[in-house]
Amino acid sequence: MSDLTSLTLTRLRDELAAGRTTAAQAVDACLDRIAATEPRLSALLAVPADEARAQAQALDAAGPDPKQPLWGVPLAIKDVICTKNLRTTCGSRILENFVPPYDAFVIKKLREAGAVIVAKANMDEFAMGSSTENSAFAPTRNPWDTERVPGGSSGGSAAAVAARQAFGALGTDTGGSIRQPASFCGCVGLKPTYGRVSRFGCVAYGSSLDQIGPLARTVGDCAAILQAIAGHDPADSTSADRPVSDYQAAIQSRTDLGGLRIGLPAEYWGEGLDPEVEAACRGAIAAAEKLGATPVPVALPHTRYAVATYYIVAMAEASSNLARFDGVRYGFRDTEAQELIDMYVASRSKGFGDEVQRRIMLGTYVLSAGYYDAYFRKAAQVRRLIRQDFLTAFASCDVIAGPASPVPAWKLGSLTADPLQMYLMDIFTISLNLAGLPGLCLPAGLGRDSGLPVGLQLFGPAFSEDLLLSVAAQLESALPGLGEPRGLA
Repeated sequence: MSDLTSLTLTRLRDELAAGRTTAAQAVDACLDRIAATEPRLSALLAVPADEARAQAQALDAAGPDPKQPLWGVPLAIKDVICTKNLRTTCGSRILENFVPPYDAFVIKKLREAGAVIVAKANMDEFAMGSSTENSAFAPTRNPWDTERVPGGSSGGSAAAVAARQAFGALGTDTGGSIRQPASFCGCVGLKPTYGRVSRFGCVAYGSSLDQIGPLARTVGDCAAILQAIAGHDPADSTSADRPVSDYQAAIQSRTDLGGLRIGLPAEYWGEGLDPEVEAACRGAIAAAEKLGATPVPVALPHTRYAVATYYIVAMAEASSNLARFDGVRYGFRDTEAQELIDMYVASRSKGFGDEVQRRIMLGTYVLSAGYYDAYFRKAAQVRRLIRQDFLTAFASCDVIAGPASPVPAWKLGSLTADPLQMYLMDIFTISLNLAGLPGLCLPAGLGRDSGLPVGLQLFGPAFSEDLLLSVAAQLESALPGLGEPRGLA
């Protein structure tokens, strides 16, 4: 087969199982593609080529195993997820040389499923950002237009998938960090229900918000990865101890969308929405109607408070979680300081980037004795109201649909001087994290003027990933494909 990287993950899996190609050939195809595209993208922070080839050769020597559903499939991993004996930097200088002594739960699950890790993907430092421009090493570029951002914070994972550097990837979603880059890069991205996928081994940003999830080229590919990583983990106290659905069977369970009620919240379709984003997303809703779905109006009235609520809760949790990076036990330590307090200050000042420092300071402020009630306690109360909005809406609809981002991918550097404007770009994604519910983004089409991908977001009740995947698969089959990213032509 001349170009293995043009295959979807599920098609590659079939080829591998049938013996028509080998794990070594799949890995070599990805490594060749990385070599050809990476200089233009900076999507990856580490490429363990020798280890990947050795693992592929070992798999080939043993032969395909039907008990390993991702046997021989090359994947990329966001660099916030711990990989044993492979550097995990979180996109930060403070962890530039950190090599974890253990695998995250999801990495163990992927290895058990037979997957091969070919790369660690670039990201906004400690997952704090919406553009992957906050990486301490290099900004990632969008494969559709290398002068534009790929989204964030999982921008490296999304760009790697779109550029065919890997057949799928893991990202993390704290406030939209899987769904927004999926939208910008023309991928499918799924943020699972909080607790559906273990966070053990994922370096924490916002512990009550973070979720690991898949990015892939198709809905079926996304389902295959989620199937491998979902499940209960006793090492994670927030992991849900409940059965995992058969996501791939769920995709096959529908032939149309007859009887499905799609909620359209007015708050997601109004002022501030770019016209070409709205056109593409409404076109996708029209396609759903042709498949038998019924649009119904719903209200999410507390959406207007979501940005403020999120940036209090997330900053507070970030301040607490990042206190461990002090230059003492591991990570970067300033060697010039003479006193202990000076070493703390210098290590954190030099090791953390501007955005991370900004969020730590904001979080420390809202947790301080004089301001806790006014900010953090109030945000926690509003968070409950945001969750209740979704629960009320789902009483009258099965899924909720809306744009993943109010605009297509913006130019590199155009928002970096205005953090508040950057934060506002998360308006359509962060509510779902505050509510702990699942969401999926799939390509709705290309913008009429920009020619850039536009993503449609689907929200579901808790643990309804099977429903979201089945609906998205039907929509995917009805919508035109995006084709290859034009920025790499």
